[in-house]
Amino acid sequence: MSILTYNGSALVAMKGKNCVAIATDKRFGIQAQTVSMDFQKVFPMGPHLFIGLPGLATDTQTVMEKLRFRKNLYELKENRRISPKVFSSLVSNMLYEKRFGPFFVEPIIAGLDSQTGEPYVCNMDLIGCPNEPEDFVVGGTASAQLYGMCEALWEPDLAPEDLFETISQALINAFDRDAISGWGATVYIIEKDKITTKELKTRMD
Repeated sequence: MSILTYNGSALVAMKGKNCVAIATDKRFGIQAQTVSMDFQKVFPMGPHLFIGLPGLATDTQTVMEKLRFRKNLYELKENRRISPKVFSSLVSNMLYEKRFGPFFVEPIIAGLDSQTGEPYVCNMDLIGCPNEPEDFVVGGTASAQLYGMCEALWEPDLAPEDLFETISQALINAFDRDAISGWGATVYIIEKDKITTKELKTRMD
């Protein structure tokens, strides 16, 4: 069994038209035993930037604190907000530094470029190899199920409401087929002028 599947997780990020969404399940478990249903796996890193950290729960929290420190240092030095593209390079470099004793997380980054308003999504493996597709990225133990659902449901240039519906249906139907993720979901829709957070009530069995 991979250590990445020890706590269970399901995350997905999707591009829309001038908007981007990231969604996560809420379960924290130890293998098949559920411990809590409000574990945070997605963290804000700026007004239009979020990172999701599926994988080992202890490393999720450690990596988030290290990234927040590095991001703040960058913004103090540069005197400007970090862009999603630069932030993904920062994450990639940090993970690759530790490649011989890696953090067991596979980050997902979603954001809007503050200059152009372009949506950006990216995911990585645990040593920081970036993948920047034009549609969606997935992570966690429900990855295989999420790929299938997202391939079936995603369309180009989705409006924010349609993007919410698409990402929610993809996530819920995917983690219903994975025993160690689920138990509620949180969806963040990032637009240029606002961020909408929605909590989804799902099956608890």
